Amino acid sequence: MTAISEPVYRSRASSLALRYALRELRGGLRGFYVFIACIALGVMAIAGVGSVAASLSEGLEREGRTLLGGDVAFSLIQREARPEEIAFLRTRGQVSVAATLRVMARSPDGKLALVELKAVDDNYPMLGEVTLDPKMPMTDVLAERDGAFGAAVDSTLLARLDLKIGDRITIGNATIQIRSVVNAEPDKLAGNVGLGPRVLVSEASLRATGLLQPGSLVRWIYRLKLPDNAADERAAAQLIENARSALPEAGWEIRSRSNASPQLERSINRFTQFLTLVGLAALLVGGVGVANAVKSHIDRRRDVIASFKALGATGRDVFTIYLTQVIVLAGIGSVIGLAAGAALPFAIVGAFGKLLPLPVIPALHADELALSFIYGLLTALAFGLWPLGRVHDVPVAALFREEVAREWHRPRWSYLVLMAVVIALLVAVAIGLAYDKRVAAIFVVSSIAVFALLRAVAAGLMALARRMPRSRITMLRLAIANIYRPGALTPSVVMSLGLGLAVLVTITQIDGNLRRQFLAALPDRAPSFYFIDIPTADADRFGAFLKQVAPQSTVEDVPMLRGRIVAARGLKADRLNPSQDSEWVLQSDRGLTYTGEIPKGSKIVEGEWWSADYSGPPLVSMEKKIADGLKLKIGDEIVVNVLGRDIPARISNLRNIDWQGLGINFVLVFSPNAFKGAPHTHVATLSEAHADPSGDARIIKQVADAFPMVTSVRVREALETVGTVITNLVLAIRGASAVTLISAILVLGGALAAGHRHRVYDAVILKTLGATRARLLGAYALEYLLIGLATAVFGVIAGSIAAWLIVTRLMTLSFIWQAGSAAGVVAAALLVTVGLGLAGTLLALNQKPASVLRNL
Repeated sequence: MTAISEPVYRSRASSLALRYALRELRGGLRGFYVFIACIALGVMAIAGVGSVAASLSEGLEREGRTLLGGDVAFSLIQREARPEEIAFLRTRGQVSVAATLRVMARSPDGKLALVELKAVDDNYPMLGEVTLDPKMPMTDVLAERDGAFGAAVDSTLLARLDLKIGDRITIGNATIQIRSVVNAEPDKLAGNVGLGPRVLVSEASLRATGLLQPGSLVRWIYRLKLPDNAADERAAAQLIENARSALPEAGWEIRSRSNASPQLERSINRFTQFLTLVGLAALLVGGVGVANAVKSHIDRRRDVIASFKALGATGRDVFTIYLTQVIVLAGIGSVIGLAAGAALPFAIVGAFGKLLPLPVIPALHADELALSFIYGLLTALAFGLWPLGRVHDVPVAALFREEVAREWHRPRWSYLVLMAVVIALLVAVAIGLAYDKRVAAIFVVSSIAVFALLRAVAAGLMALARRMPRSRITMLRLAIANIYRPGALTPSVVMSLGLGLAVLVTITQIDGNLRRQFLAALPDRAPSFYFIDIPTADADRFGAFLKQVAPQSTVEDVPMLRGRIVAARGLKADRLNPSQDSEWVLQSDRGLTYTGEIPKGSKIVEGEWWSADYSGPPLVSMEKKIADGLKLKIGDEIVVNVLGRDIPARISNLRNIDWQGLGINFVLVFSPNAFKGAPHTHVATLSEAHADPSGDARIIKQVADAFPMVTSVRVREALETVGTVITNLVLAIRGASAVTLISAILVLGGALAAGHRHRVYDAVILKTLGATRARLLGAYALEYLLIGLATAVFGVIAGSIAAWLIVTRLMTLSFIWQAGSAAGVVAAALLVTVGLGLAGTLLALNQKPASVLRNL
């Protein structure tokens, strides 16, 4: 063949392969329904998650200016902006000031509630609209009249304190009248998770409360709206740069409309990646179904393959024909999945549009859909190439003999190389496009390990069954023989069910541990209350008061400030390149304290603690994990901005911290002289041996009566608030994981269906030799029970290990094995395996022997 004719030959061969592939599919898709369903489910999960995330990201980007409340926001903690800082901002555009803090609200009958107070000026909101019920101008809602300031509150507060519109509450020294209910705030997403209902008041009413004490934990936010002719990203970036150069020690956290809520965006990206990996797990489970379906299809078409080869077709020609079929079928399944996934954001907005707290803008995202299609196609090829490649070298005679004598052989090296390339592409896409590449790499390695282990489990189970002594019980002997006989279902069932069970166990174990952590009983050493904003001058008196109110309790008290790490190792914070586990410490201000003693719950692991009377240059103690993530060591210098001043300190020691005790502890602890003269407050905890709701209510009331400026935070209520968020996330994870489980069940059903023809022959021969229907059912039930039990044990072990790693390493929480959920998974696995197996067996037993025997 000449060099010119070779491309023509390849083109004709490809055309011929496509024509034969499509001609074979004219008879229908029998045998490929599981193939198509598995690919469609996995692609739907990935496309749906990607489309919803992209729609949400687009919404955040488009509404970023409104979410932020301006083009740029400057925030400070524990202090207001100085006159020169305010003047700088006002010369650049329109400024709106807001302040947020947590306070206690008291109803006329003495009931108390922790609330999120937000004080705003007359320019609020500069963008967007506050939705009120009843609707009225903000100036009327917040104005002072009849001896009370106005407020708009969350409806939760009305229910909690049994209030209605027009009633009055007391916050600090101020009387507040409730005039409307807040249904929506345009800038709510730019803030943090609230521990109480919102109370929206004027700046004047905040000052009237008397809560603005030196060092109080008040966050001041200065939103700046640029002139309409300069309101673009470039102008915002230039403003930020000018602010940092003109006021380098201001210490403010600056956000632009392009990152109105960085924490929310990071959470969305991480959660999206997790759900995408769950969808990819569904695809991998479906890949087993692809391999089973291709193998079964080739087995059914052996006469056709033999005819092709007898008429002169080469092994490569046959391979190309059936490879084309696999690609066409994968395309069909992927298109179905793409259609369902692309419709998901439209369906969510259509069904829950008015209830969604996030700005989702539904649209077709071609990049996400293309990526999902690639995932589906690569998965089908990765799992289909092995059974396809084995066709190449099978001679015609062996194909005709395959009915009774099958020869196992691996595909040619060229096909193995092609399969390796496809798998490498799949891995590269999964890791290369991931938000957290480390997590994606762990997922890929874990998936490979799980598949290898599942194969080992199947081989081990077959080897064990082969070596077991011959039983005198006929049903048991037949069941054991079926596990290792030629063409046994063991590898297919173990591979089909094992990964799905491992995913299910992982999710249930994580779910159980999160619920235990946030919704169940508190740790034995956990405090019952946190008290914040305790004036420094009253700290000793407050501690004595708590001991008087709760004599059997333990009280801890430490000074507290807020500050931001602005530099370390001589580099600015934005150039430190931290690890993903420690980057959060640089993203906003953090709690700081100073002390001469090692804090409770801390253990020095490197360096030495300073003496109680130390008076030299400022020293700091850091948590070891954070220091490692920032590449810091003993002797390095960090710079922290506190109250508008940059304070350098040398790292003296590193600590391990027990965060799960929920006691007072800080990433950064300074030597006693570091913040000399700086205004600050104290934070205290109260730990009770036997807490009860009535006693807690009494303590909150007595503290509020004696110290109206102090805010009480009940630890259980705070954990319940966090637990509600966690529960919603777990529900989403369960929904995505359901796709994996459905795929696993489909694949299992497909694997059992693929062996149906051999079950029919077995049943007919055994019935002809005198076996009863009941005995055959018992033997098959025992076979499925033994295979299902072995697979379930592996799924429980693998899933528990995966959950332990995720909970302890990624979430840094304690892990307790949930035996109940594991037992439930084992029971469900056995029920599904035996149920589906017996359903197929009953069909096999209903076959008439005569028609089968005539074709032997």
